[in-house]
Amino acid sequence: MDKFILRKGWIYLLLLLCLCACQPKPQEQPVEVKEEAMVELRVESTAFEEGGTIPRKYTCDGENISPPLSWSTPPEGTKSLVLICDDPDAPMGTWVHWVLFGLSPEISELPEGVPSQETVLGGAKQGTTSFGRVGYGGPCPPKGPAHRYFFKLYAVDSEIDLDAGATKQEVLRAIEGHILAQGQLMGRYSR
Repeated sequence: MDKFILRKGWIYLLLLLCLCACQPKPQEQPVEVKEEAMVELRVESTAFEEGGTIPRKYTCDGENISPPLSWSTPPEGTKSLVLICDDPDAPMGTWVHWVLFGLSPEISELPEGVPSQETVLGGAKQGTTSFGRVGYGGPCPPKGPAHRYFFKLYAVDSEIDLDAGATKQEVLRAIEGHILAQGQLMGRYSR
């Protein structure tokens, strides 16, 4: 009798674990954009096109340096720019590859290989990635289908009062309700 109850308990536990494992990944909350913010920023790279393959040089399999990026002129009233790169296809949920905030609106491009230090480009700050460090961390997916990497740029109407090392979620909370325009560039990479 005791073996029967014990066996039945293990079956219930396994069923519960299976049900939990089958639940879809939690979706990130969308960032609130001001109603009047209908401006879209065009984000580009000389290294890859929209939807194209990110060259190995910019991944953990290569030099692991940030790709060159450029963008269109942000709208009037922009006080700072924010760049976030993440991979929503990561098995454990969205993986953050780069958090860069406090960029001057006068800057319209990033060179290849932005240094992995807390402050760069005349005062912009870098946040902590899912790798647990500041600065760019290139695509490094498990073997399998290509993952998508989104380089998202936000033009905001305020300065961001956060220290270097802030997380993506802290930065997104700080800019919520202050976004004037946004744009993105998506690249793919597989191993």
